[in-house]
Amino acid sequence: MDLKLRGKVAVLTGASVGIGLAVAEAFAAEGVNLVLAARQHDRLAAAANQITASYGVQAIPVACDVATVTGVDELVHATTQAFGGADILFNNAGTGSNETIMDAPDEKWQAYWDLHVMAAVRLARGLVPSMKQRGGGAILHNASICAVQPLGYEPIYNVTKAALMMFSKNLANELIKDNIRVNTINPGLVLTPDWIKTARQLTQDSGGDWEAHLQQVADQHAPIKRFASPAELADFIVFLCSERASYSVGATYFVDGGMLKTV
Repeated sequence: MDLKLRGKVAVLTGASVGIGLAVAEAFAAEGVNLVLAARQHDRLAAAANQITASYGVQAIPVACDVATVTGVDELVHATTQAFGGADILFNNAGTGSNETIMDAPDEKWQAYWDLHVMAAVRLARGLVPSMKQRGGGAILHNASICAVQPLGYEPIYNVTKAALMMFSKNLANELIKDNIRVNTINPGLVLTPDWIKTARQLTQDSGGDWEAHLQQVADQHAPIKRFASPAELADFIVFLCSERASYSVGATYFVDGGMLKTV
């Protein structure tokens, strides 16, 4: 299926590893030029160089922290300088948390709010004007199944991802008149480096069988009994950002191997 994306420009946050990198590669395979954002310059630059060499598209690395006003401004400016604007925005930057509500300080709540919510707000303000000038576009927010089915050890993550999902719905209603489609994706278990790192840490004193630990997690939570690969999620994300999904507006899609327990 031709997704009709060749020559488009996509801005991706959290793009140097895991889901973000897999999505970047999937877009590049469709001929999409990329602006890739992440905090670690060396890893990001290596990813951009590899994508350019493999797919022949332009991949511009922008090392910045999108949880800050300055970081968002840097990303918007780099996109404008390189391509005159963007057609697609994939808000992916984020990370899990670990706390209790009673013990977590205000500063931790604010940091996650800035990363998961305000980054999306600010990037919309910065990039939507160019999308309008280009005749429309697509914005996709990477929230989480935890936005509606919370895990007990990460209340801040649960709350801020739920807020991101609601922001996405409101933004969709506001921008559809400009031919800009906004949607949300709520992944379940995806085998990212963070999951592997945590599993290694949790099993280092009990034999180090991190793969068995992750299998137990999958057996407990997902009827499909396995984690998704980042590439599996990326295929769906690229489709949602294409005109093949032209009637998808303000929706939330669960890609979770059956993990969601409600209908």
